[in-house]
Amino acid sequence: MKHKVLVTGGAGYIGSHVVNLLGKAGADIVVYDNLSTGRKASILYGKHIQENLENLEVLDRFLRDEKIEAVLHFAGSIVVPESVSEPIKYYNNNTVNSLNLIDLCIKNKVKNFIFSSTAAVYGMGDGTGKCVEETELNPINPYGRSKLMTENMLEDVSKARDFNYVALRYFNVAGANVDGLVGQCTPNATHLIKIASECASGKRDRMSIFGTDYDTSDGTCVRDYIHVDDLAQAHLDALAYLFKGGKSQVLNCGYGHGYTVKEVIATVKKVSGVDFPVEIADRRPGDAIELISVAKKIRAVLGWAPKYDDLELIVRTAFEWEKKLI
Repeated sequence: MKHKVLVTGGAGYIGSHVVNLLGKAGADIVVYDNLSTGRKASILYGKHIQENLENLEVLDRFLRDEKIEAVLHFAGSIVVPESVSEPIKYYNNNTVNSLNLIDLCIKNKVKNFIFSSTAAVYGMGDGTGKCVEETELNPINPYGRSKLMTENMLEDVSKARDFNYVALRYFNVAGANVDGLVGQCTPNATHLIKIASECASGKRDRMSIFGTDYDTSDGTCVRDYIHVDDLAQAHLDALAYLFKGGKSQVLNCGYGHGYTVKEVIATVKKVSGVDFPVEIADRRPGDAIELISVAKKIRAVLGWAPKYDDLELIVRTAFEWEKKLI
């Protein structure tokens, strides 16, 4: 892959894993990241520009001068509870910045765009626990709404201009690079496997399960966990699809099956050998009982073939990475 690509948020958790695979594939990479949540050491390939997406003059000049062929857009805010208390921040970071970036792509004839979307666009789901791409979209927080707004903008622009995109709706991303090169470094992370790994490595003294009275096998919520390297590969597959002339797509990215919160915690304890304390707490507002992807379309359209669909492997890579951060 000899194409020149811009990766916004390429120093973050998912972005850094994509940059790692792009670099190995021979892409000419520029990472555009202000390092507000990412870290420079996670950028293993390419050139880094430490700048804010709000600086439109710099971004415009860069897209024009560097002859960028595709944008992979990860930069944004992702903490759901914070989005409820700080909605303007989320609409600025996730929606306004995306609109300006899309506008500059059109201006500078960048025709290919990969967008980091989320299963949060489905909200609580439709009651079946399964989400196809056509499931009703009903986000219940500013984070999900801000992402859906960007999906809507991409759809409208692609119909009006010579511009194609792939929006990937992530389910529960977890784990770290299987070779141990990069992983999740986000402070105050809210992801279950990350939190449990922090407990197992001694960084937290305990964790909580929010609700044990759901209508599931053990009373706790069920989620579809996908290894971050498989998710990263989906972006390379999407990029190859667009460069071959593929038309715009919105695709679920998950394994199509799930695990309960208790099953995940038990797996972390098994892999780590540490029996850390777990407290039972009340349900949290907005937690769906079950959210599982139906991810047949991404395999058919992109030829995506995940390699790491194994909860113990996901947990092991997460735990081994967490120990490196001590």
